[in-house]
Amino acid sequence: MTSLRGAAYVVGVYEHPGRELPDRSVAQIHAEVARGALADAGLTTGDVDGYFCAGDAPGGPIAMADYLGIAARHCDSTDYGGSAYVALVSHAAQAIAAGKCSVALITMGGRPRSGRRRPPAQDNPAYPFEETYGHSNPASYALAAQRHMFEFGTTSEQLAEVKVAASTHAQHNPDALLRKVVTVEEVVGSRLIADPLHLLDCCVITDGGGAAVVVSPEVALRLGRRGAKLLGAGEAVKHTGRSPIDLTYTGAVWSGPRAFEEAGVTPADVDYASIYDSFTITVVMSLEDLGFCEKGQGGRFVLEGALQAPHGRLPYNTDGGSLCNNHPGNRGGMTRLIEAVRQLRGEAHPAVQVPGVDIALVHGTGGWVGTRMGSATLILGQEDA
Repeated sequence: MTSLRGAAYVVGVYEHPGRELPDRSVAQIHAEVARGALADAGLTTGDVDGYFCAGDAPGGPIAMADYLGIAARHCDSTDYGGSAYVALVSHAAQAIAAGKCSVALITMGGRPRSGRRRPPAQDNPAYPFEETYGHSNPASYALAAQRHMFEFGTTSEQLAEVKVAASTHAQHNPDALLRKVVTVEEVVGSRLIADPLHLLDCCVITDGGGAAVVVSPEVALRLGRRGAKLLGAGEAVKHTGRSPIDLTYTGAVWSGPRAFEEAGVTPADVDYASIYDSFTITVVMSLEDLGFCEKGQGGRFVLEGALQAPHGRLPYNTDGGSLCNNHPGNRGGMTRLIEAVRQLRGEAHPAVQVPGVDIALVHGTGGWVGTRMGSATLILGQEDA
């Protein structure tokens, strides 16, 4: 198997500052973040020969490439849900390694806060068995949380620590939707959404978007700009198996080890983690499955400020994450990538910049952790890693 280690570099990133954009179309948001990421990389649309987006981009990659004015010789689209834009970095690197393109642009945009939300996809084969009976994202994650509590003694107070860390970071982000620091008591005292998940255990809903530019080593060298080197990547899906499903683990049990093996590092080497935080339980389970602690110990792992920057055991989501900062269109993987690149460059807010970040992990969870899901993991490093 061909290794992707060093095959590509992330040289440009941009996060849209807006959180409520009623005057923009989704395509316009894609265009704005594309310009921002290309400017950050020192490139223009004329330099782009590869374009990547998820399945929710208006018209798909062909229509979007046309709208953005990109003469792409390679296009790709995938839909891993919340992990799609983590997986697409790997897909771009694969295309670059195969000689299909040398400058790949990845864009994401959404308007779930100000725009009309989509009804359940009735053509989904699971629809008559799940959504018809009230299945929802919060309900799916609540099932996993309940089982985790039953199996391992995890508590609501432990889950709340994840939100507390995110809010502690978000206070320093002027663009974050929620900048108020909250306490464990406030989290568990907020109203129940799906037992045992409270309102503050759930991610925000925003408009916005982000983009990244992934290039070949040769282009990165020519640009002379500080980038993040791709060290390893892994993807995995977890299905129901049409039988009783174990709700206590995610697809990260496969995607994580694959990424670490390719990178030649271990969880102990990670200085900063960007973990998709659709719900607090998502983070707890991901930490276990990625190998940062033993299965069932995630609730204990996050105690005593372990996730808080700059000096926690494993600083995470220093922009405030999806729990506090930004979550446009169920695509939290993109913003997780952007903040990881900021940390590696030393460009995060000074209050949350982790000193000496050499290795950063980016992890996305897509779909429903209580039924079927896709996971994607990236290990990024400094240019000389």
